[in-house]
Amino acid sequence: MNSLYPYIFKRKSFHLFRDNKTKVYYKDNYHITNDEIDKIYEFFNNTISLMSDIKVKIKIIKEEETNCRRGAEYCILFYSDQKQNYLQNIGYIGEQLDLYLVSLNIGTLWYGIGKTSELLYDGLSFVTMMAICKVPSDSYRKDMFKSKRKNGEEIYDGNKYLDVIDIARFSPSSCNTQPWFIKDNDSNLEIYRYRKEGKRGIMPNNKVIYQNLIDIGIFIFLLGLILETKGYEYRLVVACDGPWNIDDNLILNATYSL
Repeated sequence: MNSLYPYIFKRKSFHLFRDNKTKVYYKDNYHITNDEIDKIYEFFNNTISLMSDIKVKIKIIKEEETNCRRGAEYCILFYSDQKQNYLQNIGYIGEQLDLYLVSLNIGTLWYGIGKTSELLYDGLSFVTMMAICKVPSDSYRKDMFKSKRKNGEEIYDGNKYLDVIDIARFSPSSCNTQPWFIKDNDSNLEIYRYRKEGKRGIMPNNKVIYQNLIDIGIFIFLLGLILETKGYEYRLVVACDGPWNIDDNLILNATYSL
Protein backbone atom coordinates (compact mmCIF):
# COMPACT_ATOMS: atom_id res chain seq x y z
CA MET A 1 0.00 0.00 0.00
CA ASN A 2 3.03 2.31 0.18
CA SER A 3 2.43 3.21 -3.46
CA LEU A 4 -0.68 5.12 -2.35
CA TYR A 5 1.28 7.49 -0.09
CA PRO A 6 2.07 10.24 -2.67
CA TYR A 7 -1.62 10.64 -3.44
CA ILE A 8 -2.35 11.86 0.10
CA PHE A 9 -0.78 15.17 -0.92
CA LYS A 10 -2.61 15.40 -4.26
CA ARG A 11 -6.10 14.29 -3.29
CA LYS A 12 -8.97 16.71 -2.73
CA SER A 13 -12.74 16.53 -2.37
CA PHE A 14 -14.55 17.65 -5.52
CA HIS A 15 -17.72 19.22 -4.17
CA LEU A 16 -18.61 19.98 -7.79
CA PHE A 17 -16.96 18.17 -10.66
CA ARG A 18 -16.47 21.18 -12.87
CA ASP A 19 -13.89 23.80 -13.78
CA ASN A 20 -14.18 26.74 -11.38
CA LYS A 21 -13.33 29.28 -14.08
CA THR A 22 -15.29 28.05 -17.08
CA LYS A 23 -18.08 26.33 -15.07
CA VAL A 24 -17.87 23.45 -17.56
CA TYR A 25 -18.49 20.03 -16.03
CA TYR A 26 -15.56 17.66 -16.41
CA LYS A 27 -17.76 14.82 -17.66
CA ASP A 28 -18.53 16.88 -20.76
CA ASN A 29 -14.92 16.29 -21.87
CA TYR A 30 -13.55 13.42 -19.75
CA HIS A 31 -14.91 9.93 -19.20
CA ILE A 32 -14.14 6.92 -17.05
CA THR A 33 -13.54 3.97 -19.37
CA ASN A 34 -14.90 0.47 -18.98
CA ASP A 35 -11.32 -0.69 -18.43
CA GLU A 36 -10.98 1.75 -15.53
CA ILE A 37 -14.25 0.50 -14.04
CA ASP A 38 -12.81 -3.02 -14.15
CA LYS A 39 -9.62 -1.76 -12.48
CA ILE A 40 -11.65 -0.16 -9.67
CA TYR A 41 -13.42 -3.45 -8.92
CA GLU A 42 -10.11 -5.34 -9.12
CA PHE A 43 -8.38 -2.93 -6.74
CA PHE A 44 -11.30 -3.06 -4.30
CA ASN A 45 -11.11 -6.85 -4.23
CA ASN A 46 -7.50 -6.54 -3.03
CA THR A 47 -7.99 -3.90 -0.35
CA ILE A 48 -7.10 -4.57 3.27
CA SER A 49 -9.93 -4.69 5.81
CA LEU A 50 -9.85 -3.17 9.26
CA MET A 51 -12.27 -5.88 10.42
CA SER A 52 -11.60 -9.14 8.60
CA ASP A 53 -14.89 -10.74 9.66
CA ILE A 54 -17.06 -8.09 7.99
CA LYS A 55 -18.22 -8.64 4.41
CA VAL A 56 -18.09 -5.57 2.16
CA LYS A 57 -19.00 -5.07 -1.49
CA ILE A 58 -19.24 -2.15 -3.88
CA LYS A 59 -21.46 -1.40 -6.82
CA ILE A 60 -20.70 1.31 -9.40
CA ILE A 61 -23.71 3.03 -10.96
CA LYS A 62 -24.42 6.22 -12.88
CA GLU A 63 -24.80 9.34 -10.73
CA GLU A 64 -28.33 9.96 -12.04
CA GLU A 65 -29.42 6.67 -10.46
CA THR A 66 -28.77 8.24 -7.03
CA ASN A 67 -29.71 11.51 -5.33
CA CYS A 68 -26.20 12.89 -5.92
CA ARG A 69 -26.16 15.98 -8.14
CA ARG A 70 -22.53 17.05 -8.09
CA GLY A 71 -21.73 16.57 -11.76
CA ALA A 72 -20.16 13.16 -11.17
CA GLU A 73 -20.20 10.46 -13.82
CA TYR A 74 -20.59 7.52 -11.45
CA CYS A 75 -21.15 6.77 -7.78
CA ILE A 76 -19.53 3.92 -5.88
CA LEU A 77 -22.03 2.40 -3.47
CA PHE A 78 -20.59 0.68 -0.38
CA TYR A 79 -22.47 -2.25 1.17
CA SER A 80 -21.62 -4.11 4.36
CA ASP A 81 -22.63 -6.46 7.12
CA GLN A 82 -23.82 -4.34 10.03
CA LYS A 83 -21.47 -5.59 12.72
CA GLN A 84 -19.43 -3.82 15.39
CA ASN A 85 -17.11 -1.23 13.78
CA TYR A 86 -18.55 -1.76 10.28
CA LEU A 87 -18.56 1.99 9.65
CA GLN A 88 -14.88 2.35 10.56
CA ASN A 89 -14.20 -0.62 8.30
CA ILE A 90 -15.90 1.10 5.36
CA GLY A 91 -13.81 4.23 5.92
CA TYR A 92 -10.62 2.15 6.16
CA ILE A 93 -11.30 0.28 2.92
CA GLY A 94 -12.85 3.23 1.11
CA GLU A 95 -9.86 5.49 1.68
CA GLN A 96 -7.60 2.95 -0.01
CA LEU A 97 -9.92 3.16 -3.00
CA ASP A 98 -10.04 6.96 -2.73
CA LEU A 99 -6.25 7.28 -3.07
CA TYR A 100 -6.08 4.68 -5.84
CA LEU A 101 -8.62 6.66 -7.87
CA VAL A 102 -6.39 9.72 -7.65
CA SER A 103 -3.68 7.66 -9.39
CA LEU A 104 -6.11 7.22 -12.31
CA ASN A 105 -6.99 10.95 -12.38
CA ILE A 106 -10.47 10.09 -11.15
CA GLY A 107 -11.73 12.73 -8.74
CA THR A 108 -13.72 11.70 -5.68
CA LEU A 109 -16.21 12.97 -3.13
CA TRP A 110 -17.27 11.03 -0.05
CA TYR A 111 -21.02 11.80 -0.29
CA GLY A 112 -22.42 11.20 3.18
CA ILE A 113 -25.99 12.19 2.40
CA GLY A 114 -26.13 9.92 -0.62
CA LYS A 115 -29.21 7.78 -1.19
CA THR A 116 -30.01 4.89 -3.47
CA SER A 117 -33.15 2.86 -4.05
CA GLU A 118 -31.09 -0.34 -3.80
CA LEU A 119 -30.63 -0.59 -0.04
CA LEU A 120 -29.58 -4.25 -0.16
CA TYR A 121 -27.00 -5.85 -2.42
CA ASP A 122 -26.12 -9.54 -2.16
CA GLY A 123 -27.55 -9.57 1.36
CA LEU A 124 -25.46 -6.57 2.50
CA SER A 125 -26.84 -3.20 3.62
CA PHE A 126 -26.09 0.13 1.93
CA VAL A 127 -23.73 2.25 4.01
CA THR A 128 -22.51 5.26 2.04
CA MET A 129 -21.39 6.37 -1.40
CA MET A 130 -18.48 8.03 -3.15
CA ALA A 131 -19.09 10.19 -6.22
CA ILE A 132 -16.43 9.89 -8.92
CA CYS A 133 -15.56 11.55 -12.21
CA LYS A 134 -12.58 11.65 -14.56
CA VAL A 135 -10.79 14.98 -14.07
CA PRO A 136 -7.79 16.77 -15.63
CA SER A 137 -4.52 16.09 -13.83
CA ASP A 138 -4.05 19.78 -12.93
CA SER A 139 -7.34 19.96 -11.01
CA TYR A 140 -5.92 18.41 -7.83
CA ARG A 141 -4.31 20.17 -4.89
CA LYS A 142 -1.08 22.02 -5.52
CA ASP A 143 -0.26 22.46 -1.82
CA MET A 144 -2.15 20.31 0.69
CA PHE A 145 -0.80 22.32 3.61
CA LYS A 146 -2.88 25.32 2.55
CA SER A 147 -6.04 23.33 3.29
CA LYS A 148 -8.06 24.30 6.34
CA ARG A 149 -7.40 21.79 9.11
CA LYS A 150 -6.85 21.77 12.86
CA ASN A 151 -3.20 22.15 13.80
CA GLY A 152 -1.25 19.35 15.45
CA GLU A 153 -1.63 20.75 18.96
CA GLU A 154 -5.44 20.58 18.67
CA ILE A 155 -5.55 16.89 17.80
CA TYR A 156 -2.38 15.39 19.29
CA ASP A 157 -1.24 14.97 22.89
CA GLY A 158 2.45 14.24 22.41
CA ASN A 159 5.50 15.31 20.43
CA LYS A 160 7.35 12.18 19.29
CA TYR A 161 5.34 11.65 16.10
CA LEU A 162 4.64 15.22 15.04
CA ASP A 163 5.94 14.53 11.52
CA VAL A 164 3.33 11.78 11.14
CA ILE A 165 0.45 13.73 12.69
CA ASP A 166 1.23 16.79 10.54
CA ILE A 167 0.29 14.76 7.47
CA ALA A 168 -2.49 12.62 8.97
CA ARG A 169 -4.42 15.71 10.07
CA PHE A 170 -5.37 16.32 6.42
CA SER A 171 -7.57 13.23 6.35
CA PRO A 172 -10.95 13.93 4.72
CA SER A 173 -13.99 14.10 7.02
CA SER A 174 -17.67 14.95 6.76
CA CYS A 175 -18.26 18.72 6.83
CA ASN A 176 -14.57 18.97 7.82
CA THR A 177 -15.45 17.89 11.38
CA GLN A 178 -12.04 16.19 11.91
CA PRO A 179 -13.38 13.99 14.75
CA TRP A 180 -10.05 12.52 15.85
CA PHE A 181 -7.71 12.96 18.77
CA ILE A 182 -4.43 11.11 19.21
CA LYS A 183 -2.61 10.40 22.47
CA ASP A 184 1.05 9.43 22.60
CA ASN A 185 1.17 6.83 25.36
CA ASP A 186 4.74 5.50 25.65
CA SER A 187 5.13 3.39 22.50
CA ASN A 188 1.45 3.59 21.60
CA LEU A 189 -0.50 6.01 19.45
CA GLU A 190 -4.09 5.89 20.68
CA ILE A 191 -6.75 7.13 18.24
CA TYR A 192 -9.91 8.52 19.78
CA ARG A 193 -13.16 9.69 18.23
CA TYR A 194 -13.82 13.16 19.57
CA ARG A 195 -17.54 13.34 20.31
CA LYS A 196 -19.14 16.75 20.02
CA GLU A 197 -22.88 17.35 20.24
CA GLY A 198 -24.82 19.16 17.55
CA LYS A 199 -25.53 19.08 13.83
CA ARG A 200 -22.97 19.92 11.16
CA GLY A 201 -24.19 21.81 8.14
CA ILE A 202 -27.28 19.99 6.91
CA MET A 203 -26.55 16.82 8.89
CA PRO A 204 -28.46 16.16 12.15
CA ASN A 205 -26.54 14.93 15.20
CA ASN A 206 -27.22 11.20 14.71
CA LYS A 207 -26.02 11.40 11.10
CA VAL A 208 -22.89 13.29 12.18
CA ILE A 209 -21.94 10.44 14.53
CA TYR A 210 -22.62 7.91 11.74
CA GLN A 211 -20.36 9.78 9.33
CA ASN A 212 -17.69 10.47 11.93
CA LEU A 213 -17.30 6.74 12.52
CA ILE A 214 -16.53 6.38 8.80
CA ASP A 215 -14.16 9.34 9.13
CA ILE A 216 -12.28 7.60 11.95
CA GLY A 217 -11.78 4.57 9.71
CA ILE A 218 -10.33 6.85 7.03
CA PHE A 219 -7.99 8.39 9.58
CA ILE A 220 -6.86 5.02 10.97
CA PHE A 221 -5.88 3.88 7.48
CA LEU A 222 -4.03 7.07 6.59
CA LEU A 223 -2.15 7.14 9.89
CA GLY A 224 -0.99 3.56 9.32
CA LEU A 225 0.02 4.32 5.73
CA ILE A 226 2.10 7.29 6.88
CA LEU A 227 3.75 5.32 9.69
CA GLU A 228 4.60 2.47 7.33
CA THR A 229 6.00 4.79 4.65
CA LYS A 230 8.18 6.53 7.22
CA GLY A 231 9.64 3.20 8.30
CA TYR A 232 7.81 2.59 11.57
CA GLU A 233 6.89 -0.96 12.48
CA TYR A 234 3.58 -1.30 14.30
CA ARG A 235 0.77 -3.53 15.45
CA LEU A 236 -2.78 -2.23 15.06
CA VAL A 237 -5.36 -3.07 17.72
CA VAL A 238 -8.95 -2.00 17.08
CA ALA A 239 -11.24 -1.01 19.97
CA CYS A 240 -15.05 -1.11 20.06
CA ASP A 241 -16.67 2.30 19.74
CA GLY A 242 -20.03 2.75 21.35
CA PRO A 243 -22.75 2.81 22.32
CA TRP A 244 -23.28 6.14 20.58
CA ASN A 245 -25.16 7.68 23.50
CA ILE A 246 -22.31 7.49 26.01
CA ASP A 247 -21.24 10.73 27.65
CA ASP A 248 -17.48 10.44 27.12
CA ASN A 249 -16.09 13.09 24.78
CA LEU A 250 -13.15 10.87 23.76
CA ILE A 251 -13.88 7.29 22.70
CA LEU A 252 -10.96 4.99 21.95
CA ASN A 253 -11.16 3.43 18.46
CA ALA A 254 -7.72 2.01 17.76
CA THR A 255 -4.12 1.81 19.00
CA TYR A 256 -0.94 1.67 16.95
CA SER A 257 1.69 -0.09 19.08
CA LEU A 258 5.11 0.99 17.82
